[in-house]
Amino acid sequence: MKLHPFGPLFPVSTLTLGGGGLGMLWGPTTFEECVATVHAAVAAGINLLDLAPRYGDGQAERVVGEAFGGRLPRGVHVTSKCNLGNPEPERVYPVLRQSIETSLRLLQRDKLDIFFLHSNLVADKHPMWNARDVSRLTSRSLFRSHVRPAFERLKTDGLISAWGLTGIGHPDAIIEALAEDPKPAAVQCIANLLDSPGGLKFFDGPAKPRAVVAAARANGVGVMGIRAVQAGALTAAIDRVLPPDHPEVLDYGLARGFRSLCADLGEDPAMMAHRYALGLSIDTLVLGVKNRAELAACVAAAEAGPLPPELVARIDASVARG
Repeated sequence: MKLHPFGPLFPVSTLTLGGGGLGMLWGPTTFEECVATVHAAVAAGINLLDLAPRYGDGQAERVVGEAFGGRLPRGVHVTSKCNLGNPEPERVYPVLRQSIETSLRLLQRDKLDIFFLHSNLVADKHPMWNARDVSRLTSRSLFRSHVRPAFERLKTDGLISAWGLTGIGHPDAIIEALAEDPKPAAVQCIANLLDSPGGLKFFDGPAKPRAVVAAARANGVGVMGIRAVQAGALTAAIDRVLPPDHPEVLDYGLARGFRSLCADLGEDPAMMAHRYALGLSIDTLVLGVKNRAELAACVAAAEAGPLPPELVARIDASVARG
């Protein structure tokens, strides 16, 4: 599998193995199948495993810990994340450190290669703070005063090699953070043909993922594309039961024209969605697979490469972006 420059970090493989499927969030699988999928991913040339303790209450990190007994193959890297929220300033460093220590215990390791702030970064007086549940929000002022310094301290402590942002908060706040020093080493950005975060979106207005990617590029920050199939909305069928008003179900409806185009072409929507995402300005695409069969299809999509421009144009014309 090809390697690509990745901001200030190590060369990264075209694909990254994500932890959502390994944590059994995206439909049924087994622990044993997830371990086998990790081994198959590394054998295919994937050199980055993107995890979090929230993926299946630690299940994804246990899978990787079991797969390698804490000894990752040479050149393979691992991430984790923390949904910090907006605690009192003095709690920031302890909460982040506790999350890292939990991940390291499950992974059977002593250091993370990248640690991501998984909260939604939001301006202090934004209307998002009026929501009933703000537990997934981190204010820009707290980020500047305590979160970013805590990340730098965790690097000095030797617990992480680098830190990054999950780019699902308010786009204006993320774009601002990407331009400030010290910068994150990497950012995770929505990368799908709907430009949709789906159920990860907690604000009104456009998500502007391509603007976030452009800002990362302008500031030398590595870009990880996420949600290529928008949690199943861009596949032939969503593989789990969701209420009819769920964002993923609504996106599935918006993608009706895309599925019709894929049927006319005799192509699998999931493979086409992955190839579309691979054509965006990203360094690596994070997979949400839960078994070796899904992994193999994604590896085949990477080998086939990005879609030709004329087909991208037809896909763009087939969907209504939010």
